[in-house]
Amino acid sequence: MKQFIVAAMALCASQPAWSAGPAAEAADTWQFQAVLDLYLPTIGGTTTFPQSGAGSDVSVDAATILENLKMAFMGAMEARRGRWGMFTDILYVDLGNTKSGTRALSIGGRPLPADVSADATFDLKGTGWTIEGTYRVLEDPRRSLDLMAGARLLDMKETLDWQLSGNVGSLPPAVRAGSQAAKLSNWDALVGAKGQFRLGSGGAWFVPYYVDVGTGESKLTWQAVGGIGYGFRWGDIIAAWRHIDYQMESGKSIERLSFDGPMIGAAFHW
Repeated sequence: MKQFIVAAMALCASQPAWSAGPAAEAADTWQFQAVLDLYLPTIGGTTTFPQSGAGSDVSVDAATILENLKMAFMGAMEARRGRWGMFTDILYVDLGNTKSGTRALSIGGRPLPADVSADATFDLKGTGWTIEGTYRVLEDPRRSLDLMAGARLLDMKETLDWQLSGNVGSLPPAVRAGSQAAKLSNWDALVGAKGQFRLGSGGAWFVPYYVDVGTGESKLTWQAVGGIGYGFRWGDIIAAWRHIDYQMESGKSIERLSFDGPMIGAAFHW
């Protein structure tokens, strides 16, 4: 799978905001945090573009074709007062690529014949928005743990233009060339947990973690993040690995979607 760079604000589709700030702060004081982040994921997934009439469906492996970033915007914000808090983030990505001689397409659920290849242009545009409430169940100078509940919106549009070449005589004329689009707009309920624990006697180094799982209009979505951070007076520097995965309900054009890769970011809190 090809790797592409997402350099933008915050984290992709419900990235948690972490802080290594003091564990014991006034319960009646609002605390805020914003995150700037560089994320380098690989993308995986399968999309099926239904054909009208007698044509067979055309499926594409996103990981094989999709690799170029056109535009991205991501922003995240967290607020907390005492044990209760909330955070929200929004992601917009525009990705695309053109490949010649690829075999990443399948026709009617079957791979292309051995002597057939495709020139294909694949584009993905999408928005992810998450809003969650948090409740801190554990906090001391060495560790913290928040429970979370909320919802995530995934709104995607994928387009595919293709032209088959080679020995195409065995394939229906309707699938030898075409242009199709697939759309998806999913709301899912989420539950999860996030927190950190500190390393060493000084407490500047810490290990952040985050997990969530949800369902709704998706069959299943889940996310896991873990890494290491270092705290300063102004905020934190964090390096981590993140995976987010979607499995869609049967019959959806976008069948699977995943992001997986390393990230490094700066968290500012006040």
